[in-house]
Order: sequence, then C-alpha cells, then structure tokens
Amino acid sequence: MEVTSPLTFEISGEPFLLEKRICLLHAIREHGSISKAAKAVPMSYKSAWEAVDAMNALSPEPIVYRETGGKDGGGTTITAYGMQLLANYALLKEEHSRFLERLTELTDIQSGAFKTIGRLGLQISARNQIQAEVTAMEPGDVNTRVYLTLKSGQTLVSVITEEAVEDLRIKTGQTVTAICKSSNVNILSAVGDEQGNRLEGRVIRIEKDRYNAKITVDIGGHDTLVAVRSIEDIEPVGVCEGCRVTVGIRANDVMLGR
Repeated sequence: MEVTSPLTFEISGEPFLLEKRICLLHAIREHGSISKAAKAVPMSYKSAWEAVDAMNALSPEPIVYRETGGKDGGGTTITAYGMQLLANYALLKEEHSRFLERLTELTDIQSGAFKTIGRLGLQISARNQIQAEVTAMEPGDVNTRVYLTLKSGQTLVSVITEEAVEDLRIKTGQTVTAICKSSNVNILSAVGDEQGNRLEGRVIRIEKDRYNAKITVDIGGHDTLVAVRSIEDIEPVGVCEGCRVTVGIRANDVMLGR
C-alpha cells in the first residue's frame, strides 16, 4: 500500500498549478498548438483553453501566449515566465515524491503502526544549516567522502557512512543541507593546521559573555557560519568584527540532510 497525493498550488483559494495543467503546458511547449496539446494530454479543446485562461488570470505574469495570423493561423507558446514555473514545479515534484515515499515507508495504515513518523517534522538544534550542491563522491568500504559546492563556490567535504548515503539517496547534482554544530566550527590562526575543511570569510558579528564568544562569519553567497568558542580560544587569533578569517571544520563533523 502506498501513500499518494497530487501536488497542487493555489492562489487566493483558487487552483493554479495542478498536475494535469502542468502536463498541458508541457504539451503546448512540445506541439506549439493548443488543439494538439489538448489531444496529447488528453482533454477537450474547450477545457484546455479554460485551464490556460485560468492560469494566465491568476498568474502575476502570462504563462501562455497565443499568436494569431500567419499561413498556419498562428500558434501557442509558453512564455519565459511559464518555462521557469515548469522548471520550479519539476523540482518541487521531486521533493514531493520523495516525501511521499518516505511517508509510505513509515506508515502501515492497516495495523495502525506509524513507526517514527514524527521524524518527518523533525527540527534539529544545530545552528549551521547550509544548502549546497553535491559535486563528487568517493565511496569507501565504510564511509563516503561527499564533496559539496557552496553558493560562494567554496568546497565543503562531508564524511558520512555508506548506509547514510543509501538512506538519503544522495547523488551528484543534488542539493543537500550541510549541518554542523557551532561548537565544531573553529576560527583558525594564519598558521593553523586544521585537518579538514578550510573556508574563507569575514566576521560580521561577535557576541560575548564571561566565558564564550559567538562569532558569525559571512562565507559568501549569503551563507553564514556560527562558531561558539571560549574566550581563551579566540584571543590568540585576534578576531574582530570586519576582519577576514579562516574557518575550520572537520569533515566528520559535517552532517548531511535531505
């Protein structure tokens, strides 16, 4: 038994993007004709135009444009905005399908057993959570080195188990979330010999109490990392707001989530 659900978007309570309308838009892009697209979906010509009119009316920008005239009587095209919507919908559809697959794994509706279903809404306390693209993977006997490219272009490496790679279904080209506790983020001196990741950034904020300092570092691409270190740890480094620093994180301390 599987858990299924269509992916639908609404605007002001009105259905906007439905799976059948997405199929229609793809067919319009392929055939350049509303009548041919309607047959391909399939749906009636009248229903196809009603769907197009409804989407165009709800959308902040036109999705479908109808050209008139010409020897063939014109045609129908998807606008640049419409093409972007199709691309975004495809990404969300992938995540939606993955969520339903996970929900199916955790649910047995016949016995009423829901296992650890609460994990689907799990939130974690780790302060640093950054999205990155998986660009390479080096599998080993037990662990896999996963190479991530941050929005800034800098590289971050995570070492996780082969089992975790399989459970998360991690592949190159995917977007994952890199997770790291603030206590595992180090501010390195110029001669620091940190084994693992080294990221360049600029200190944008320092908050101190009697014993510790919370240091927020801008590492580019609108991403920040927070390090919580003792006052004794950071004094030799000479950290101050606005200064450039090197952040060190061991690869084993970088967890991944999807």
